[in-house]
Amino acid sequence: MAEEAVAREGVPPGKTGWRATPGGEYLAEFLGTFVLVAFGTAVVAMYVAALPLSGRGDGITTNADWLLICFGWGMAVVFGVYVAGGVTGAHINPAVSVAFATMGRFPWAKVPGYVVSQVLGAMAGAALVYAVYRDAIQAFETDNAIIRDGGDGSVGIFVTGPAGYFTDYWGPFLTEVVGTAFLLLIVFAVVDLMNLPPKANMAPLIIGLGVFAIGMSFGANSGYAINPARDFGPRLIAWMMGWGDAAFPGAQGNLGAYWWVPIVGPLIGGVIGAAVYKLFIEDTLRSRHVPEASGVESKGRVVEDE
Repeated sequence: MAEEAVAREGVPPGKTGWRATPGGEYLAEFLGTFVLVAFGTAVVAMYVAALPLSGRGDGITTNADWLLICFGWGMAVVFGVYVAGGVTGAHINPAVSVAFATMGRFPWAKVPGYVVSQVLGAMAGAALVYAVYRDAIQAFETDNAIIRDGGDGSVGIFVTGPAGYFTDYWGPFLTEVVGTAFLLLIVFAVVDLMNLPPKANMAPLIIGLGVFAIGMSFGANSGYAINPARDFGPRLIAWMMGWGDAAFPGAQGNLGAYWWVPIVGPLIGGVIGAAVYKLFIEDTLRSRHVPEASGVESKGRVVEDE
């Protein structure tokens, strides 16, 4: 009976055995990205529509709007990483998965499953936010005479877009490359046990602060997607909910097809950031035979006390 209970070597018996396979990792990436996008897009919906029209935001969104959004997205990253970190290290970002695979830290065979899970999680998070704030968004559009189909006046609740001063794709694209490069530079530094890894499981908070800093320093040009799933998943939901060309292919401002910028830019920037960290810091630490920090272990993006 014992032999029959074990489906295959290395997989626990019982109905939950599949969770010991990559399927369990995909589920964790789905939920972690769901939490990230739900909290992140909800804070934008709060700023754009809910707070101004609820009567609860007088003097808040006027004076600290960008601070509110950057802080909200930073905390969204913190909680998304804490949710999925114990299972996968919480990539919750295709740019992270691709960068780790490129640096030989993650198997390429798992990248497609991770990316699909992240996009689906982002779609689910955006769908939840739309359901919660549908009335507020509709009221905002009515008050401001916004025609949703093809108009980009409210689609920014869910997707990123170029600042109004851009007339080509280069500026936003470069910003996405730079922002994501800094993100992966921070991530690799945090999980490097030869460097100064944060203890007491503080890595998610440090990474969230990094996202906050990127938003405050490099956010205005492109809305700092720095995560292909974070933009593409909600963009699909926005397209389904009637935003038309403004959502996909992304007719935003003077640009007619913006959708690819928050995908390609972060994927390239993530690899650059990881490579720069390896060349400038990791290889130097290894050449000096610096020992790994004692008392901690690294799980992908999370460093934990033993």
